Amino acid sequence: MNERNYELAVQLRRQLHAHPELSMEEHWTKQHLMEFLKEHTTQWEIVDRGRWFYAYRRGSCPEGAAVGKKILLRADFDALPMPDDIDAPWKSQFENVGHKCGHDGHAANLCLTALEIEEQGCANDVYLVFQHAEEIGGGGEEASSLLDEVKIDEAYAFHTESGFPYDSMILRDACVCFASKGMEITLTGAPAHASTPEHGKNPAPAIAALIRSIPDFLEPSRYQGDVLATVIQVDIGERAFGVSAHKGKLLLTIRGEIEAEMDLLQKLLEDKALEEAAKYGLSCEFAYYDEFPETRNDAELALKIRQASGRLGIAVAKDVKPDRGSEDFGWFGRKTKLGYFCIGNGEDYPSVHDAKFDFIDEQMKTATAVFLELIK
Repeated sequence: MNERNYELAVQLRRQLHAHPELSMEEHWTKQHLMEFLKEHTTQWEIVDRGRWFYAYRRGSCPEGAAVGKKILLRADFDALPMPDDIDAPWKSQFENVGHKCGHDGHAANLCLTALEIEEQGCANDVYLVFQHAEEIGGGGEEASSLLDEVKIDEAYAFHTESGFPYDSMILRDACVCFASKGMEITLTGAPAHASTPEHGKNPAPAIAALIRSIPDFLEPSRYQGDVLATVIQVDIGERAFGVSAHKGKLLLTIRGEIEAEMDLLQKLLEDKALEEAAKYGLSCEFAYYDEFPETRNDAELALKIRQASGRLGIAVAKDVKPDRGSEDFGWFGRKTKLGYFCIGNGEDYPSVHDAKFDFIDEQMKTATAVFLELIK
C-alpha cells in the first residue's frame, strides 16, 4: 500500500470524525468526500445523487479479453445522536452527535480504496457508493436505486466488530444481520373524569394485554430462525390526575433472522392489537419506521471473502452467529449478490454505539487490502 495514500485517508477520517452529521443531514460530509476524490484522483467519474453519490471507473481489460464484471463497493457516512463526544481522540465540533459506529472510517476507507485502484488498475468496472442515512435504514433503500440503472454483478461492504480478535475476519455465511423495523401501535378511546372511568374508554388494559402476549408470540416453535420484539416505549394518557387516559401508544422494535418470520411476528402483533381494540371499543392504528431488510451473504461471495482472507493471511473467526442488529446494505441484496464482512476490533474493545468507541485507523489497511483482492 502507498503510505502517502494511507496518510491522506487517516487525515480524511479525522476530518469526518470532527464533523459528524445525523442521518439525512450529511451535507458537509458528502461535499467533503466528493472534494477529496476530485482533488486526489483523476480516473474516477463522480455522480452526485442529492443525499448520496457514487464514483465509478471503467475496467481496463486487456485487448481480446472477456468483458469484466461490474463490482460495487459501498460505504455509509452518517453519525449517531450521542452524549457530548468527550472521550474521542478527535473531539466532535457538534454536541450530542458523534461518529460512534465507525462510518467515518468506512467512508475514508472507500476513498483509500479509490486511490489504490487508481495506482494499481483493475480489469473490472468498479462503482464506489457513498451512502447516507444507514442508521435509519432509508439511505440503503435510496442508494440501491443505482442497481436499477446498472447491472451490478457483486456488491461488497464491511464493518468493524468488537468482541473478536483484533484484525480478524468475521464472516457469516448466510444471514449477516437481522431484518428489523420500528412498530408503533396507537390505541384511541374516549376521555372521562378519573372518578368515573367507566364513562370513557381507556387503552391501558389493551396495551397491557398486548405486552403480556409478546412472550407467546416469540415462542421458538413458531419459527425456524430467531425473532425478537423489544418494548421501546409505553405512553398512555397525560399528567392530569383528574382525567382517565383515552389515548396510548406502544412502540416496539421487531426483528427476525428470516425476514418473512419477522413479518409473521408483525401480523401476530397486529391481530392481537385489533382484537384488544375491539374488546375495549378503541380505534387502532399502525405506523412503521427505520425498516431494514435482512442482510444475507451470497454463498459464492462469502467463499471469495474467505479465500481473499487466506491469501492475505487474515485469520477467519469460526462459528459466528448472525448479528441481531440490522444493516441497510440488505436493500442492495434485493437486487444483486452481497458479500459483507466485519473486521475485529479486539475482544475487549468498546462496542459500536458506545460513547467510548472510535474507528481504528489501521484497519483501513486491512479493509482496503480485502477490497482490492475481491475486485481482481
